[in-house]
Amino acid sequence: MLGGAGLLLGVSAAPAQAAEVSYATECVPPPISGLPPVQGTTTVAITAPARAKTGDEVEIVWTFVEAASKNPDILDLGEDTVQPTGTLKAAGAQTADVVLRGPRENPPIPKGGEMKLSAMKGTLKLTSPGEVTLTPDAYSINVNKPISTDTECAPKEAVRPAATITVTDGGDPTDDPTDPTDEPTDEPTDPTDPTGEPTPTPGESTPDAVTGKEVRVPYACKTPIGDKNATSPVRIDARRDGGGFALTVRFRGSVMDSPADIPKGSVKPSMQVVLGGADRGTVRVEGPANAEDIKAGDPIEIPDLTGTYRPGGSGRSTLSPGVLTVEALGTTTTCTPEKSEVSLTLDTTQQEGGASGGGSAGGTAGGAAGGAAAAGGLAATGADDHGTLKALGLVAGTALLLGGAVFTFLPGRPR
Repeated sequence: MLGGAGLLLGVSAAPAQAAEVSYATECVPPPISGLPPVQGTTTVAITAPARAKTGDEVEIVWTFVEAASKNPDILDLGEDTVQPTGTLKAAGAQTADVVLRGPRENPPIPKGGEMKLSAMKGTLKLTSPGEVTLTPDAYSINVNKPISTDTECAPKEAVRPAATITVTDGGDPTDDPTDPTDEPTDEPTDPTDPTGEPTPTPGESTPDAVTGKEVRVPYACKTPIGDKNATSPVRIDARRDGGGFALTVRFRGSVMDSPADIPKGSVKPSMQVVLGGADRGTVRVEGPANAEDIKAGDPIEIPDLTGTYRPGGSGRSTLSPGVLTVEALGTTTTCTPEKSEVSLTLDTTQQEGGASGGGSAGGTAGGAAGGAAAAGGLAATGADDHGTLKALGLVAGTALLLGGAVFTFLPGRPR
């Protein structure tokens, strides 16, 4: 979603515009630092096309002119140890939260020095004609060495829009219909896979597969050494399998380096997918443990979580991310959604031994899930990349990140 350096636009897009905006900001240092919140001013430049058409997916670039906080007088930050992520609010003709991420690229930053943050990029698919305003919002600064820490920065005042995209319906109004070189505006824009079949887009389906919508799930995690709140993008896909469905749950996030050696077979994630609508209960999906040792400094990737859903009700059934469990290094961390929202809706037919009315799902991957969150609804752009499990740091143990949710483990701690 966030890759590519050029604008993801058709021929009708106008040249990019760039505008700066400043706003009062409060930055909350990581708890381990013991530092109080910092009040400052964030100045950013937002680059986006001045004009586009409905159906275009445009790239938006957030460039930090000045971050609100400096590097505290605690330690020097090494080269390429700092990574920003943020949210930009789209409003007007359409409303959306655009997630942006920058690479982990920075010069060495001394104690007390200005934070040098890389430019963040994200994409927005334009759905409605009119004017779409782009307003910067909260952002987070992650430092991955010597341990992983996050500083959360949020506006303390109303922020004015930094850019506006004029969206036309069906193409550039300056197009000449008599020009034989003009591309037709009604051609399909979806890419095809090597077999020539259309690639499913979020919320759409092929005869056998349905692609879900990516949802941002706020998790409250219970770890062996305390609680942690974090938000992770999650998507649920389904492929018809007889009378049931093979489910795949994907977490999206950037890969970070592991600060410590992690032995093979030590990390095992699973989730209870929450059913709603015509069906009730949960479906267990899980991923295999890491097959090989992971060395310090290497990325840790987790495969998709998979399971089988046998419907227990007939009609329109919804599927939402539920309770997430990670077993690692002899400990268990449980993350419960504070707000679980619908990623996928399926037309289902009741099957014998299905999930309706119970606390567990039928099928080969069904299982109990005490305390699973209720389903809701959210639409967002999907992504086809695998979810990732990232080692974040050592604080009396190993801290792991699954998507955006943080789990802390103590290998030697008595249970």
